[in-house]
Amino acid sequence: MTFRDEATRQNESKHAVIVGAGPNGLTTAALLAQAGWQVDVYEAAAAPGGAARSESVLGEGTITDLGAAGHPFGVASPAFHYLGLEDYGLEWAHSPYAMAHPLDDGRAGLLETSLVGTAERLGADARHWKVLHRNLTKNIDQHLENLLSPVLKWPAHPLRMAQFGPPALLSARCLADMAFETEEARSLFIGSAVHSVAPPTKPMTAAFGLLFGALGMSRGWPVAVGGSGSIVNALVQVIHKHGGRIHCNEPIDSLTPFRSADAIILNQTPSQALKLHGVELDARVTQRMQKWTTGPGSYKVDYLLDGPIPWTNPEVGKATTVHVCGNSQEVAFAEAEIAAGRMPKRPFIILCQQQVADPSRAREGHHVVWAYAHVPRGFVEKRTALAIAEQIERFAPGFRDRIVHSVETNAVKLEAWNANLNGGDITAGTALMRRMPSKIGEKTYMASASNAPGGGVHGMPGWWAAQAVLADHK
Repeated sequence: MTFRDEATRQNESKHAVIVGAGPNGLTTAALLAQAGWQVDVYEAAAAPGGAARSESVLGEGTITDLGAAGHPFGVASPAFHYLGLEDYGLEWAHSPYAMAHPLDDGRAGLLETSLVGTAERLGADARHWKVLHRNLTKNIDQHLENLLSPVLKWPAHPLRMAQFGPPALLSARCLADMAFETEEARSLFIGSAVHSVAPPTKPMTAAFGLLFGALGMSRGWPVAVGGSGSIVNALVQVIHKHGGRIHCNEPIDSLTPFRSADAIILNQTPSQALKLHGVELDARVTQRMQKWTTGPGSYKVDYLLDGPIPWTNPEVGKATTVHVCGNSQEVAFAEAEIAAGRMPKRPFIILCQQQVADPSRAREGHHVVWAYAHVPRGFVEKRTALAIAEQIERFAPGFRDRIVHSVETNAVKLEAWNANLNGGDITAGTALMRRMPSKIGEKTYMASASNAPGGGVHGMPGWWAAQAVLADHK
């Protein structure tokens, strides 16, 4: 009997209950099932996946990502790599450019899948761009091992963390102004930084500009072939292969029936966890949960077009992810307004043209486009959909004439669809917030975007929850 077989045999009597079948809950379940645990996952919705599901909301023959679409962290995820999701049918599809940021005069910042290629397009900023990103791009796996770990955990690669730290502590606005002369470079960098869901004038937002850019230039910003639901399907297959069970249409409001379980893992936000009956939490954790605040909301529109978006700069049409807002100053203003609880006339929009990389997303002659704007928490005003369309039209005249059908999902509808998206907050608190610990009670754990390292479809909060469970039962 091998060591792995012996460990599995010893774990066969262990039972884990996971509440919530989003990517993090499924990752925890897959890892524990693989380690020999009996695993039961309970999901309130009719299907697993949480905010990583895909459906045909735009009509027959279309595939729409209901939540996450582009996956720079997914393709680089240590958890997904360990589980071998590609062996279960997951395929990543890349576009010619990882990301684009159009400007009003027809210019655009273009993030290629290489550092040299990106830098060569930035003219006067070529050398500065390479100096700023060279170490991070060259050693991306070591940096990810550091940055995708809990904050209080000693970094696996201290030297790399020391190299990353000084510029990362700055605001994205400050670092961009110091390092770059061209608006293409500034917008490219600050647009990436706004994935922190915080104004780029905030300290440490530079870390997100650096990391998202480096990921694009090393691992790309791919989409999952067949929709983000393909990631979920692969995780489900791993769970089933190792005997785990997933129970859908099973909302859980009490943990009392599961007291005999050896571990209970909550794929939920703090506000949801506090509502559960019978939940046993450490006193300090309860205090942190009660003080937890959600971040800004999102307003999403899915479009079915009768052709590709007619961008003024055709190169923008070769990128799966597009940041739509204008120059770096406009981006900073829009995000500052959101943070203040005001809706800007010209919001920052993250748009995904999945079909550029994955032609399966729509029937012949049609194109599926996914877009959302950052909005104040709980914002529902219908004029937001018009503002999103106008912003796209600004850089792609004729866009609105190509709309065959659209589906709007405001912040309240997002939460109704998935309770983890509190007020439309897709990251369970801004990325700059201190994350919740994996272990929150004697045998209660948490695995959600509220845990380190935060939002995104990469499964790492689920990974750390599983590691905490296994360490406690070693």
